[in-house]
Amino acid sequence: MRSNTGSRFLGGGFSRTVFTHTYEDIISIPNLLAAWREFVRGKSGKPDVQEFQYRLFGNIFALHTELKYKTYAHGSYRHFKVNDPKPRDIHKASVRDRLVHHAIYRVLYPFFDRTFIADSYSCRNWKGTHKAMNRFRTFARKVSENDTRTCWVLKCDIRKFFASVDQHVLRTILERYITDSDILLLLDRVIGSFYSTEIGKGLPLGNLTSQLLVNIYMNEFDQFMKHTIKARYYTRYADDFVIVSRDRRELEAMLPKIDAFLHESLKLTLHPQKVSIATLVSGVDFLGWVHFPGHRALQTATKRRALRRTQGLEVDSPTVRSYLGMMSHGNTRKARSAIESQYSMSGRIDGQHLGLTEWPRSDFIQAGGNQPERGEDANTRDVPG
Repeated sequence: MRSNTGSRFLGGGFSRTVFTHTYEDIISIPNLLAAWREFVRGKSGKPDVQEFQYRLFGNIFALHTELKYKTYAHGSYRHFKVNDPKPRDIHKASVRDRLVHHAIYRVLYPFFDRTFIADSYSCRNWKGTHKAMNRFRTFARKVSENDTRTCWVLKCDIRKFFASVDQHVLRTILERYITDSDILLLLDRVIGSFYSTEIGKGLPLGNLTSQLLVNIYMNEFDQFMKHTIKARYYTRYADDFVIVSRDRRELEAMLPKIDAFLHESLKLTLHPQKVSIATLVSGVDFLGWVHFPGHRALQTATKRRALRRTQGLEVDSPTVRSYLGMMSHGNTRKARSAIESQYSMSGRIDGQHLGLTEWPRSDFIQAGGNQPERGEDANTRDVPG
């Protein structure tokens, strides 16, 4: 969907792009039907989806009426836990509410995506983890002058990211872009339908809207990093970010400013055990891989998880193919061999047949991740909405 935008001139001549779609664009029957078609992909066999689909048009017209007359109220969530790899609390909304999330997302995403920096990679079309890792490697190569000079990396992680989002701050950010009070009211009902540790805190990991809202939230930090800190070699994926520099003291000077902005402006805190400044040659842990000059290797925990989850599965299982596909983006010959050795010769996976080859040291980073990636659903960290 193409986004309508306009410009509003503020004091001093500064122009901020504002969202000019209307509330009707979100709640219209055509948009709700298009949102349903997107939502139902891969879910048509689920009982709650089938129940809603049994009276699809009646349900959509009823939902449209509630939205039109502002009587819509967001329902409760079903809570469950996943280990991916660490324990995560997932909150799943009803089919009806998730349809509203998709209707909102279809209209808001194209507009807000244009406001994000190029080096924000989570939950965005044609971005993703592989693109983020490749960008990081490009920055490291440039700073180190093709691995001939020392390259320092500041690696940070935000503590309890989704659970710590301040809903009042988020609403204030949204109001800078969106002037339609009805859209803001609908967003307020979605945002306020959940809280983590206290009322007014957190977004549910599992909502499609949460993926967009945290990017809108963290765009404030991205703009701060680019325009105030002027971090030229900065890459962020969700709550993980890295900054590359030739000067360790430059990174040390950035850290208190980063910590202060996150705390004062976004009510977020850095994870004290996940902040480090290290040389690339010593290995930098980013997005499940340990990065070195010229190559990257899977974390040991990821290797073990891959072996555990592929045991007993068929050769052509999506899980097996997914792990082998992921491993094709780095130096993982031993890990792939370990997975392949779990199968008998008659059912052995043929890595060459699957198109999986080890990247040569000099050019693996250009080869890996060149295929377009739609934005991953919720933090693959991401969980589908």
